[in-house]
Amino acid sequence: MAYGHSDDVPTAIKILIAGGFGAGKTTMVGAVSETGPLRTEEVLTEAGAGVDSLTGVETKSTTTVALDFGRITISPQLVLYLFGTPGQDRFWFIWDELALGATGAVVLADTRRLADCFPSIDYFERRGTPFVVAVNCFDGARQYELDELKLALNLESDVPIVLCDARQRQSGKDVLIALLQHAARVGAAVTA
Repeated sequence: MAYGHSDDVPTAIKILIAGGFGAGKTTMVGAVSETGPLRTEEVLTEAGAGVDSLTGVETKSTTTVALDFGRITISPQLVLYLFGTPGQDRFWFIWDELALGATGAVVLADTRRLADCFPSIDYFERRGTPFVVAVNCFDGARQYELDELKLALNLESDVPIVLCDARQRQSGKDVLIALLQHAARVGAAVTA
């Protein structure tokens, strides 16, 4: 039996959805996935009260403890696999495994807790993984100009930053398109 690429086997692209605790990662994966997403959420308990700060996300009642998984078929030849990462640092040991083979990442940012996305940004910068920052526009949260946010996050000039609503399928798709375009530019620059 010969091994190789078959026209019947689609190309798989692995994308990570990262960000701080409560930034909307699970929501985004669920909104854009064409199948019911796999979720590993557990109820927040009193035992975690001293560990997981709910400041700014007081209504949050569950948290991802391993990953979220979703899929989007772009064409018969192209499938995106989405892996939502856990937001708390005590689960970051999982990130290295999830990041293997990833084409790129979306870092979800919440302006109510903007500093919570810094570890995700640092992680992907250190790994050299192409990423975009998607500012999740929560109801009632203060809105900022993209230039202000880019400066506050100390992003390199080539890192895209976009606004999104993680609850909306089309908004999530637009973020993924921005990421794929950015990853293609980064890949083209590396091979040039």
